[in-house]
Amino acid sequence: MLLDTLGKNAKSAAAVLACAGTELKNKALLAAADALMSRSGDILEANLRDVNHGIQIGLPKNLIDRLTLDRKRIAAMAEGVRQIAALPDPVGGVDKGFTRPNGLRISVVRVPIGVVGVIYEARPNVTVDAAALCLKAGNAVILRGGSDASASSICLTQIMREALEKAGLEKNCVQYVDDPSRETAAAMMKLKYLDVLIPRGGSGLIRTVKENASVPVIETGTGNCHIYVDKRADIKKALDILINAKTQRTSVCNAAESLLVHRDIAPVFLPQAADALISAGVEIFACPESLAILGRYKASPATEEDYGKEYLSLKISVKIVGGTEEAIEHINKYGTHHSDAIVTESYTESEKFLAAVDSAAVYVNASTRFTDGFEFGFGGEIGISTQKLHARGPMGPDALTTYKYVIRGDGQIRS
Repeated sequence: MLLDTLGKNAKSAAAVLACAGTELKNKALLAAADALMSRSGDILEANLRDVNHGIQIGLPKNLIDRLTLDRKRIAAMAEGVRQIAALPDPVGGVDKGFTRPNGLRISVVRVPIGVVGVIYEARPNVTVDAAALCLKAGNAVILRGGSDASASSICLTQIMREALEKAGLEKNCVQYVDDPSRETAAAMMKLKYLDVLIPRGGSGLIRTVKENASVPVIETGTGNCHIYVDKRADIKKALDILINAKTQRTSVCNAAESLLVHRDIAPVFLPQAADALISAGVEIFACPESLAILGRYKASPATEEDYGKEYLSLKISVKIVGGTEEAIEHINKYGTHHSDAIVTESYTESEKFLAAVDSAAVYVNASTRFTDGFEFGFGGEIGISTQKLHARGPMGPDALTTYKYVIRGDGQIRS
């Protein structure tokens, strides 16, 4: 009954929002950003309840980190909403236009998807990112966050709804499912009012949604991300990139989980890498050839499972390879098609890597931590798609639209 009501509300709101102008949408977004800042005390109070509960039930440290908000993170959320407001409005954009010999003028025009459902885990920032991005693209959204962040997500949703209403938009453009039960989550996967459902979280959540949803799903991926250090790499550059990608924030999907090193540079690079990684508290799981080089360093033998694992913690797998081709083969076999990087001063090797690695984001001489809607200039992202149809990579407002053919005539009929 709850979901049915939310669905009907969302359909009605989507119909109004689809016709809302850019100025009104941006006004509502800026009002929401201001409200997040002015109500930061309320947000922190709600978040503290979630964090304390998480500690009591023994959530791992990396999940507590994802869950925790502070004034800096709230300010970052608000800034993300402002960036979204500043983006071009994708709705109404013309992808292409042409005129047929019979005089019909045909345009391909960007339009909202309609009603977007988002199921996610204990990450309160997703509540704000998803709501703001859907609004910019003219979509109503139904949010269903993890139970561990329910107080935070409910508070954030309420603040945004109030801001939208004050700005002159229908508040039901943004709704939250406050029933955290699995039964409600399962029902949402089959909710007929949804035009698309986007899961954002770990592999278990994504797999469950894919297997059980009867509505269209955009798959956002887990991240077994790789750093490949070519024999032509600048060692200092490679070390900086590796440590940033692995340790800057371990609990996110764009953190590096695997290190591949060219055999020719391994004797020089690996000991320096091990020094830096171990100093940062990283546990190393290495192939036999790497273990022989690492000798005095504390490292464990890598298993087949390690090469394909998204650790989301201070752990990394290490493997020596014979060249770029072998690195590409390893990444395409064990990776999750998320984000992978090569460190090299060779244009030829970098271009080979870019062309052949089958991932949503492929880097040359940069950390994988940049695969992020905020860093790409989208203000945030509703998820990072690792599939190939409709959307791929960080999903900003453009990815939350579809298109329709608009045909203008002057009385033409088909003979």
